[in-house]
Amino acid sequence: MSGLKNLLIILILVAVLAPPSVMGLAPQQPKKPALLISSLNSTEPMGSDLNQTLTYLNAMGYNTTYIADNGVTVAFLLHNLGNYSLVIWRTNTYEYQHAIYWYIGQTVSADVLQQYAADFQQGWLNAHAGVIGLSSDFIQNHFKPGTLGRVKLLIFVASFGNSIVPTFVNAGVRTVIFANGIISLQGGIMDDLTVSVLNYLSKGQNVESAVYNSVSSVSQYSQPQDPYDSTYPPPFWYNGDGTLTLVP
Repeated sequence: MSGLKNLLIILILVAVLAPPSVMGLAPQQPKKPALLISSLNSTEPMGSDLNQTLTYLNAMGYNTTYIADNGVTVAFLLHNLGNYSLVIWRTNTYEYQHAIYWYIGQTVSADVLQQYAADFQQGWLNAHAGVIGLSSDFIQNHFKPGTLGRVKLLIFVASFGNSIVPTFVNAGVRTVIFANGIISLQGGIMDDLTVSVLNYLSKGQNVESAVYNSVSSVSQYSQPQDPYDSTYPPPFWYNGDGTLTLVP
C-alpha cells in the first residue's frame, strides 16, 4: 500500500513540476514588439482610443512600447525604429520654405541643434516650429534599404502620408497604412479609423480588407453638412503587401 502511495506522490510531483511541453501543452509564445508613437499628444491627445489601441495590440500578442511628445527623440527614431514588428505613428505636418515636415515630438534645444547640425543644415530636420520636424529626405538618408525590414506594418497617421510612405517602404517596411492629403488629429476620427483597422486585423483579416472595411464603415455613417454633398471615404489606404495578416 505504501508503494502505491509513493507512486501517486511521484506522479503528482511530475505533473506539477514538468514544463508545459512535457504535459502536451503548447508553450506560451513570446510577445511581439510593437511601438505606439503620439508626437503631438499634449495638444491632440488620443483619449479613449489609446486604451482601445493597446487592448487590440495586446490581444494580437504584442508587447507595446508607448512614447509621446518630447519622449519621441531623433536619437530614439534612429536607433530603435527598426526594432519593432508593428509601428503606429500619429503626428502631423507643417510647412517651411515650401518643404513639408512631420513633427517628431522632441522640443528644440541647443544640444539637439548641435548634435544633428548636419541634418538641420541639409534641411532634413527643421527647428522652426519649436518641435523638431523631419522631412522625407531624413528617412531616405538615414534608413537605407533593408534597415526597417523587421517592421511588418507601419500605420502612419498624419497629413501627406503619400509623400513619405515610399521612403519607409524603400527602407524595408513590408506594408504602410497611411492618410493621404490633409487630415486632422482633432475629433478622433483618424484614431477611430486606426482602432477599427486593428479590430479587423485582430479577427484575422488582411491589411487590404481591414482598411477597406474601416473606411467603408466611416463613409456609411458620415453625414455631410450640405444635403447636396455626397459622403466620401476618408483618405486612408495602404502601400505594400495588402495580403499581410497579423494573426493566424
